Amino acid sequence: MPNPEKALLPAPFIVGASRSGTTLLRLMLDAHPDLAIPPETHFIPDAARACQESSPSPEAFLAALIGHRCWPDQHVDAGLLRQRVLALQPFEPGAALRAFYHLYAERFGKARWGDKTPPYQLHLRLIASLLPEAHFIHLIRDGRDVALSIKGLWFGPDSIAEAASWWVQRIQETRRQARSLPQYRELRYEDLVQNTEPALRQVCQWIALPWDPAMLRYHERAGERLCEIDRAVQAVDGKRVIAAQDRMAIHAMTQHPPEPSRIGRWRQEMNAADLRRFQKIAGPLLQELGYELA
Repeated sequence: MPNPEKALLPAPFIVGASRSGTTLLRLMLDAHPDLAIPPETHFIPDAARACQESSPSPEAFLAALIGHRCWPDQHVDAGLLRQRVLALQPFEPGAALRAFYHLYAERFGKARWGDKTPPYQLHLRLIASLLPEAHFIHLIRDGRDVALSIKGLWFGPDSIAEAASWWVQRIQETRRQARSLPQYRELRYEDLVQNTEPALRQVCQWIALPWDPAMLRYHERAGERLCEIDRAVQAVDGKRVIAAQDRMAIHAMTQHPPEPSRIGRWRQEMNAADLRRFQKIAGPLLQELGYELA
């Protein structure tokens, strides 16, 4: 059972627009001997909604988690989770979520947990209301590189213009929600890649996690950690099945040390017309964030 003294230690929640380095940061923090971060969960909004509708019911909560399409990625014993959730007196959704995260961490003999689910950037206030220990790390990457990275993937925008609007909207909405949250900070992908140790040390200090150099060797066990998602899944739109090898392939770079050459790819790989389209929409935010316009 989790140590109650550690129950409300800061829990890092990594959010950000997809292809902004959130998996990289997840694997770095997960390499710490005290901290476990599961694959993307996605089920917190569904669980919260189920509890609101049922006023609140542990059975509805469990159904929302165990029936979610991302549940099999977690490799948590559903029977043991049910046992712990039903033992909560009184039942409370936040405590039930902690039961899940602690069970996941226990698989690796770790006392602390976190989360990395990029779309949770749209649900910061909800998560903070359920888990006041949540410390949100908003990872931000140059939107032009994000657009190149997400191009052609099953979960991304279909055009450069759509990618620009999507990137702007995600960052602006995250910042809007964060105004009322004390435990929020932003981290640049570029800093994480170019100044890895200083960036990680700052994150560790913020979440009261002792520094451990194992985080710099995250890539040595990244393949093993990513194997949790080695299965085919149905896409969110319900129209396609995403093969296991495709899910694994998009995270291939995390099995190597940070690669600074990934920064500023747009300068060589984005054609002039696409660059104009992107900057026409996202230029003001790029400048606000300190990114140089072409």
